[in-house]
Amino acid sequence: MNTALTKLTGVRYPLVQTGMGWVAGPRLVSAAANAGALGILASATMTTDQLRSAVREVKSRTDAPFGVNLRADAGDAGDRVRLIIDEGVKVASFALAPSKELIGELKAAGVVVIPSIGARRHAEKVAAWGADAVIVQGGEGGGHTGEVATTVLLPQVVDAVDIPVVAAGGFHDGRGVAAALCYGAAGVAMGTRFLLTSDSTVPGPVKARYLAAAVKDVTVTTAVDGLPHRMLRTELVASLERAGRVRALARAVRHAAGFRKVSGLSWSRMVRDGLAMKHGKDLSWSQVLLAANTPMLLKASMVEGRTDLGIMASGQVAGVIEDLPSCAELVDRVMAEAHAVLERLRSLDALPPPG
Repeated sequence: MNTALTKLTGVRYPLVQTGMGWVAGPRLVSAAANAGALGILASATMTTDQLRSAVREVKSRTDAPFGVNLRADAGDAGDRVRLIIDEGVKVASFALAPSKELIGELKAAGVVVIPSIGARRHAEKVAAWGADAVIVQGGEGGGHTGEVATTVLLPQVVDAVDIPVVAAGGFHDGRGVAAALCYGAAGVAMGTRFLLTSDSTVPGPVKARYLAAAVKDVTVTTAVDGLPHRMLRTELVASLERAGRVRALARAVRHAAGFRKVSGLSWSRMVRDGLAMKHGKDLSWSQVLLAANTPMLLKASMVEGRTDLGIMASGQVAGVIEDLPSCAELVDRVMAEAHAVLERLRSLDALPPPG
């Protein structure tokens, strides 16, 4: 299936496996890439040395194009941009809008730049700065999310920009791919669906919690880091929502110390990153400090398998996913479904008019 996304990135199918922290490592990314999708390596929870090693491991596992997701507000974003340029990575994706300068540096080196956005005005901004495409996540998507549904946000953005638009939030099968293409998208990005594959390194008990979840078991809360965050509803999430501000800030300080140890960042670098985050999202210092909760609480579940101590970011589609295929099986199934739906739509033109 040829779309503007496949032509831009060189992948076989208009599918993107998103860069999920602690989840989108070399094994999942290479499996997605070998299956014909665009695999995105998550780098926010890695040191630069770990990122370089992970990039090289993906390259050893696949010859297919893949990307790296970067934090645009990180103090070492420039170093990471130069790393992926040096390593010949095909695509750079961003969870937040990158600066015009970072976009220019990447494009000058031949790297495809695909920021993720959650509002029409953000898409217009990065398109004007030279982004090659955008991933548009509606409110159904997992992790940090907005309030506007994909079915409303997607056509807004498609109408607003002249670059390829990739739809995210609420997609898990071929019907969704066909629907997104009908809206004018060039492809679909999926996180939770790729997390729930046999190639994902997420521990079995955590995957079981996702598979057991109903649609109503996926909630949006601000209790983790002060921002709307979609995840599975658990006893831990309920306890975080009941906790007072003082307890929440004390917990955030502990998690900040833990994240500093895992990430290798100095306190001064974390403060600089906090300043960038505060300015970029117009957050209070309390919210910046609470943001230290996210990586450590995600690590507890996605790496250590502690469903009692960790959070499980999730799209609403977790409530309708029931199996753990390999990436190859998933991609083949999704694309077969998409082709079948599109063929049925084409057949409507051949029907005689009513009456």
